[in-house]
Amino acid sequence: MTAQLTASDLTKSYEGRLVLDSVDCSVPLGERLGVVGENGSGKSTLLRLLAGVERPDRGEVVLRAEGGVGHLAQEDDLPPHLTVQQVVDRALAELRALELHLRALEARMADGDATAGTLTAYADALTAFELRGGYDADARVERSLHGLGLPGLPRERAVGGLSGGERVRLRLAVLLAAAPEVLLLDEPTNHLDGAALTWLEDHLCARRGITVAVSHDRAFLERVATSLLEVDGDLHRAVRYGNGYAGHLAERAAERRRRTAAHTAWRAEVARQREAGAVTARRVAPGRAMKDGNKMAYDRAAGRVQQSLASRVRNAEERLARLLARPVPAPADPLRFTAVPRTATTGTCPPDGSGRHVPVVLAATGVAVDGRLAPVDVTLPAGGRLLVTGPNGAGKSTLLHVLAGALAPDRGQVVRHGRTGLLAQHTDVPAGRGTLLRAYAQGRPGTPEEHAERLLSLGLFAPDRLSAPVASLSVGQRRRLALARLVTEPADVLLLDEPTNHLSPALAEELEEALTQFAGAVVVVSHDRLVCSRWSGERLALQAPSPAAARAATLATAYART
Repeated sequence: MTAQLTASDLTKSYEGRLVLDSVDCSVPLGERLGVVGENGSGKSTLLRLLAGVERPDRGEVVLRAEGGVGHLAQEDDLPPHLTVQQVVDRALAELRALELHLRALEARMADGDATAGTLTAYADALTAFELRGGYDADARVERSLHGLGLPGLPRERAVGGLSGGERVRLRLAVLLAAAPEVLLLDEPTNHLDGAALTWLEDHLCARRGITVAVSHDRAFLERVATSLLEVDGDLHRAVRYGNGYAGHLAERAAERRRRTAAHTAWRAEVARQREAGAVTARRVAPGRAMKDGNKMAYDRAAGRVQQSLASRVRNAEERLARLLARPVPAPADPLRFTAVPRTATTGTCPPDGSGRHVPVVLAATGVAVDGRLAPVDVTLPAGGRLLVTGPNGAGKSTLLHVLAGALAPDRGQVVRHGRTGLLAQHTDVPAGRGTLLRAYAQGRPGTPEEHAERLLSLGLFAPDRLSAPVASLSVGQRRRLALARLVTEPADVLLLDEPTNHLSPALAEELEEALTQFAGAVVVVSHDRLVCSRWSGERLALQAPSPAAARAATLATAYART
């Protein structure tokens, strides 16, 4: 295999909105490149450019792959009238065509055509067919369907009758079965359960060729990626990191240390120049007594000294001015949530192992929302940790909104002690034509200058972004805005719905660390595998209410209200 994938100076805009600016990357044979960044940063755009689906405004992509190119887009492009078998045949079309070519050449040779041209063509076609695993293609289809959780999928079934998750897994399965030399995947872990994720990771780690995968799944990146390319949605640039996900985190930490050291050195030099200028300015002529009565010589010597001192003062001031004109900023402080100081509580939990009664900050008894959340109890002590898991439709987000007081339950009650902060899964853009800074400051006391200083101290936005129209923010930028408001408001309880969604991996790691340092109580809804594997607190697994139970609950509520 001799695949080549190189991109240089890629620039792309949509309707005047810059997405990528002068992005370079090169993916050598055998590398598995993970493309990361927050939602809306341009990761999918970069993948489409690499695949040749779109063309850049400037720059070029060089893609050579004798073994074929496969591209998994996030958007479903399967016509609903196709059958599963037709989807399989379409994915294997190149291999099928190559096999037909082989059979035609074999027929020619059987008829006596043994010319050098025919023999060479047959040898080349056979080599290409074998390199792409042509003889094993149908078996690979079965293995891929089984590995991705679609065993025994009827081949005559229409695609339109499959669920959204089944369609995604079918597209991925047939793409992997086609075994292209260059594989470009956009969020391949979506809609996969634990077993399917493990199978996919094993498959990608074992394959040859080039693999580029856009992913938000840090566990996937940790296991699969040999290098990472981080797309910055604010700068529209990309930075490459070697040594996989661990290398990415290590290099980010090293960069923070370098920036801290550079800022410390700059401050020390500013202080030294200020001190040098002040000391020199305070110095005067030697002040020796005029012993020989030669006042003219004495005055000439004093003048020379004063002139030299003035020159040194000017030099120090000029050096100081240059330093201040080019300040070296300190890296932003790590994210930190602020807990409300506890002075008194009105609820208690049963005694812990030491016999102490632990204050209760949140208690829910039999809370339920018809058709969305089955009855559930939650008791959260001060400083407690609760991870809520469960399938889609189990009511995880509904539970968080009930606990926060944003949604009234149909049954049960919630008792809160203290202040509650909620990070919802879907962040709405504030109405109006205001700026990011105004959206951050909405409903808060203080001057715009104070709000700007506080927001910039978090390191979530660059200064030039504060004046950006809030309606133009990407999904990831909206998430950072909501996070900025949350971390700057003291709370007794944090309720976080999929908190790592839409964030870059580095910021997701920083958020997790901030939660471990938070002194208050935390309830997290998450499917993030790293969040779940690292969780050390209590867990609550919700089950989706059955249709019959949901109907019964709705009827009971309606009867109670009449």
